[in-house]
Amino acid sequence: MKNSAIDIGTNAARLLVGQVVKESSKSFVKKISYTRIPLRLGDDAFSLGRIDVKKKSNLINTIKAFQIISDIFEVQKIRAVATSAMREAENGSQIVEEIKQGFGIDVEIISGEEEASLILGTFKLLDIANSKPFVVIDVGGGSTEINIYRGDKKIASQSFKIGTIRMLKGKVKKGIWVELNAWISTFVNSSENYLVFGTGGNINKTHKLLGIHSGKPIPIQEITILKEKLKTLSLEERMKQFQLRPDRADVIVPALEIYTRILGNFKSSNIFVPKIGLSDGMIYKMYLEENIN
Repeated sequence: MKNSAIDIGTNAARLLVGQVVKESSKSFVKKISYTRIPLRLGDDAFSLGRIDVKKKSNLINTIKAFQIISDIFEVQKIRAVATSAMREAENGSQIVEEIKQGFGIDVEIISGEEEASLILGTFKLLDIANSKPFVVIDVGGGSTEINIYRGDKKIASQSFKIGTIRMLKGKVKKGIWVELNAWISTFVNSSENYLVFGTGGNINKTHKLLGIHSGKPIPIQEITILKEKLKTLSLEERMKQFQLRPDRADVIVPALEIYTRILGNFKSSNIFVPKIGLSDGMIYKMYLEENIN
């Protein structure tokens, strides 16, 4: 069954039309159509505390377009969620109601913990060695989710208000990094090696920019080198030299800063990039709900 997953994020809104398929006894989320619109809701949410009229109009039109695309693909169900920017915008609930009245789509404003849980759902489809503990880091525009696992058991999960748009706006609170490092040290055994996974558009783009083959990890040293190189370039130079879109050229540096600072807490020399995200998790969750019996 084909379903649609709408992810209204801080930096962009995304539509994934997909389905879970099985090949050679393995299941995976097949991406039939993917659309990304750089709305930048976080620009308003973190500076003004609300989504302004223009960006609200853009969001409404985006949902309309996503519904049309979903109709074309004859999906069975549409699920929509909103994350950090809509959580913090004082008119977030009002916008959700307007979308429901206009299109019949219920947008769930989910917590950082719910966001992480949906992303991690699809990790059950990956071949991860159960003998090793692993950590999943998801860096978004408004927040960063960290989940620590040992096999199928979740050891700890936490969402921190550290994100790329929030950093660009100077809205990351003092002391949050101390809080994050202290939280990690509470649950991480410094003598153990952890498999580290990164999710989100910026780490996916980094994987591609570095020319690393699918399934292979990124050496952390290479992330640091790329970050320092990008920091020396203007936005225009980043777009030209690395073929980055304007809405990626500015956020990729703070994203890599977040990843490298967090990775310093783990005994690992590289990070795996499975290229799955929130929308994949939503498709998988709908599949499980359809096949619960």
